[in-house]
Amino acid sequence: MITAERKPLEELLGYIAPYSRILLLGCNECVTVCAAGGRKEVGLLASALKMAARKSGKELQIVEHTLERQCDPEYVEEVASMVAQADAVVSMACGCGVQQMAMRYAKPVFPALNTKFMGGSERQGVWDERCAGCGNCLLGVTGGICPIARCAKRLMNGPCGGSANGVCEITPDVPCAWHLIWERLEELGQTEDYLEIIPAKDWKTAQGGGPRKIIREDLAE
Repeated sequence: MITAERKPLEELLGYIAPYSRILLLGCNECVTVCAAGGRKEVGLLASALKMAARKSGKELQIVEHTLERQCDPEYVEEVASMVAQADAVVSMACGCGVQQMAMRYAKPVFPALNTKFMGGSERQGVWDERCAGCGNCLLGVTGGICPIARCAKRLMNGPCGGSANGVCEITPDVPCAWHLIWERLEELGQTEDYLEIIPAKDWKTAQGGGPRKIIREDLAE
């Protein structure tokens, strides 16, 4: 899932300072799961913005709504009448949702969140990065552990000389990805895969070739 964190309140107040009627728009997908932009978070942010505005002598009119998804045009169309009544939109979706709204409507659209990474839940309230969306997945030969997202140096073959006792040199809180890969391959009885040298990565499948697009001819209109 895509993870995100809410921006500082002061930054959001700066965005909406010239406006009085705000549509605060949540998303019921990834950012709901990571407790950043779902219906509950929309309500909390709306209250915080109103209270802060009142302290400065301003009354904000905030309409709260949460879409099933903000990254799909069909869902974004649902709020056309709400957008028409607003001076500006504050989106609590990931960066994809913010851009979808901005492309559809000729109104200022501001991000309420900082989009962080694609990750998974480590434990309650903690999410960690697990995928960099590189476009050429290596998980089949690395025991299901991604060296691109989870190694600080994005090494294709490791570990490096900075790893010690299974810990990355950047901080003792980060395990060495290649140590994890070895342990996983050992558990699976596939340590022979570790001996295979992975060639240098072709980054054209990532962002090295510019913005990426997927076209399914069987689905495209």
